[in-house]
Amino acid sequence: MATSRFVGFLESRKNITGSACGLAGVVLTFVGAAGPYWPVVVVGLYGAGALIAPPEHPAPPAFPDPSAQLDEVRADFERLGDYLACVELPPAAAGRLTELTELLAALLDPGWATELLGQDPEGLHTLSRAVRQDIPEAVDTFVRTRWWSRMAPGQEPPERHLERQLTLLQEEADRLAASLRETEARRQESHTRYLEERGRGA
Repeated sequence: MATSRFVGFLESRKNITGSACGLAGVVLTFVGAAGPYWPVVVVGLYGAGALIAPPEHPAPPAFPDPSAQLDEVRADFERLGDYLACVELPPAAAGRLTELTELLAALLDPGWATELLGQDPEGLHTLSRAVRQDIPEAVDTFVRTRWWSRMAPGQEPPERHLERQLTLLQEEADRLAASLRETEARRQESHTRYLEERGRGA
């Protein structure tokens, strides 16, 4: 630990800058400008150089870029599909789930949506949360509640909650798709204005 700290100090900006200034003091000594107080001059210049050196700062952590994050979500979406294929759902809920997963598949498909999601951290988070948390929890909770409902009938059917949950998730995914579509529309409008202004300038 002590060795690594010493090596780190040797490689630090303060030491390098101070050493450069101290070397200038040695040069002044050889040309006779420092006089008999050359040690003080050398040490003083080293200290001055160390003080004016820019401070050290740690490098920021390297997080996965958006494309890598999307690849991970795609892999999780495939695993989610394998899980959903093993679960038996009522027809109405199954239909809603199919519509939702088809929309998520379209958003996760490599292409224009991927490029836009790479510039939309909130949208990427919404998509990731739906795949990794919301859908699995909604389906798993339904399966567990349905089992208890069979043992104690007379309660509100669990499929109603599932259908409502899937509807809400569908609406959220629709809003995300609409937001991405609006982003592309604004981009197209901006390019049109640019071409119009360029034409007027010519």
